[in-house]
Amino acid sequence: MKRFLIVAAMLLVLVSSADAKRKAKIPTEVTLSKEVLMDKIKGAWAGQIIGCTYGGPTEFKYATTINDNIPIRWDDHGIKWYYDHAPGLYDDVYMDLTFVEVFEKEGLDAPVESFAKAFANAGYPLWHANQAARYNILHGIMPPQSGHWKYNTHADDIDFQIEADYAGIMAPGLPNAASHFSDQIGHIMNYGDGWYGGVYVANMYALAFVCDDVETLCSEALKAIPAQSRYYKCMADILGWHRQYPNDWEIAWALANKKYGFDIGCPSGVHSAFNIDAVINSAYILIGLLYGEGDFGKTVDISTRCGHDSDCNPASAGGILATMLGYEAIPEYWKKPLYEVMDREFKYTDISYNRACEMSYNQALEVVERYGGKVGRKDVKIKVQTPEPVRFEQSFEGIWPKEKIQIGGKDILKVGQLSFEGKGVVVGHRVSHTAEYKLGSSYEARVEVWVDGKLDQTVLLPVQANNYKQEIYNNYDLTEGKHTLDFKWTNPVLGVDILINYILPYVTRPAEIDTF
Repeated sequence: MKRFLIVAAMLLVLVSSADAKRKAKIPTEVTLSKEVLMDKIKGAWAGQIIGCTYGGPTEFKYATTINDNIPIRWDDHGIKWYYDHAPGLYDDVYMDLTFVEVFEKEGLDAPVESFAKAFANAGYPLWHANQAARYNILHGIMPPQSGHWKYNTHADDIDFQIEADYAGIMAPGLPNAASHFSDQIGHIMNYGDGWYGGVYVANMYALAFVCDDVETLCSEALKAIPAQSRYYKCMADILGWHRQYPNDWEIAWALANKKYGFDIGCPSGVHSAFNIDAVINSAYILIGLLYGEGDFGKTVDISTRCGHDSDCNPASAGGILATMLGYEAIPEYWKKPLYEVMDREFKYTDISYNRACEMSYNQALEVVERYGGKVGRKDVKIKVQTPEPVRFEQSFEGIWPKEKIQIGGKDILKVGQLSFEGKGVVVGHRVSHTAEYKLGSSYEARVEVWVDGKLDQTVLLPVQANNYKQEIYNNYDLTEGKHTLDFKWTNPVLGVDILINYILPYVTRPAEIDTF
C-alpha cells in the first residue's frame, strides 16, 4: 500500500509538472519584432484564404467524414480560379473585412450601429443568422436584438464564428481584448453558442501570437467560454477525447456527433442531416487543430474532412495555426496559389489580401498600446492576458423542436388555417416571382399573421434578392397547447407568389434531454 501511495504521488507530481509546463507556455509578457508581428498577421489572413479554398469543393456536401480515399484537389491556380469564377466562396474573408474597414475609418471605439449598417447594406449575399440579422436591421431591429434568438431563428448558427477572425488578429496576445471586440459585433447576428463560436475563434487567434503549442492554445482559449454552456462542454470533451484517443481523429468526430450533433434552432438543420450549428462546426475546427499536430496541411485537411461547413472550418483552423507559425513558415505548396491574387480586391470590397494585412497590423499596434503594451521603433511589447469568461447566454431556452410538419409549398392565398400543438412555432416559406421583381425591386409583400384568431404580427417580405426574410414567422412565447395560424396577404400583386413550406412547432424541453 505504501509503495502504491509513493507511485501515485510521483505520478501526481509528473502530471502537475506537465500541467505547469503547459501553463508556462503562455507568457505574461512578450516582445515581438514588428517584422514577426506582421509575419503572423500575414499568416492569419493567408491561412483563412488557403483553408477556405481547399475546403470549397466539399462545402455542405458531406454530413459524415470525407474518407481519405476521396481526393481533394489543390493546384497552383486554384485561388485565382475562385476569385475569377466563384468569389462568394470567400465570405469568410470579406465579411471580416467589413468590420476591419469600419475600425479603419472610425477607430477602435466605433459604435455598433456603424458595423450593423455597413454589414446590412453591403452588396454581398447572406444566409442564415447573417441574413436574418440583415433583415432585422433593415426593418429597425438593431443589435443586440438583431442576433437574439427570439428575433433570429439562426442565433446558434456558425455565422459569427466564420467572421470573428478580425477580433483576434487585431488583439495579439490579448484574448480579453479579442472578446471585447467580439461582443457588440457578434451580437449583430448571433447569441449564446453562436456568439461563443466567434469568441473562441478570436481568443485562439489572439493567443496564437504568443503560444507555440496547439493543445495549450486550445485549452487556454476555452477559458473565455462559460463552463456551463453546451459550447464549452463540447470543446472540453474534444480536448479530453484527443488525450484519450490521440491517434484517431475520427473517434473524436464520432463521439462529438453522437453527443452534440443535433440542432434545435436553425430550421434547416432541425430533424435534418444538415448542420450549420456553431457547436459541432467549432468541434471540427478543434479536431483539425489538435490532430493536425502543428502541421499546416494536415490541420486544414482534417478540418475539411470533418464535413458540414467544410470550407469555413479549415479557414478558421488554417488561419489560427498560420498565426502561430507565421506566413513564412506556411509550406510553399500551400502558399504558391496565393501569389497570383495578393493585390487583387476581394469581391464586394476594395480591399486586397495585402491591404487587409496592413489594416490589421495598424489596428493591432493601437490595441497593444490601449491594453498596456508599448510600440517601439522596431518591436512591440505585449502585456499578455489570461482569458476570462464572457457572460453566460443560452439560446432556445426551455424549448424543444417537435416534428416538422411539411405543407408542401402551398400558396399562402389557398393554404387555409394551419393547426399545431406546442408553445412555439417557426413557419418556413418561399417567395416566387417573375423577372420584373428581380434585384432592384422595392416591392415588399405585407402579410398579417393571425394566431388563435388574433392578429399577432404584420410581416414584410421583400422580393429584393439580398433583403429576403429567412422564415415568414416565428414565436417562442406561446402558451403550451393547441394553436391555429392564419395568413392574410394584404397587398398581393401579379407575378409574386408566397408559398408555405412547413411549420415547426416547439414544446417544453424534456427533462431527460439534459441527462445525455
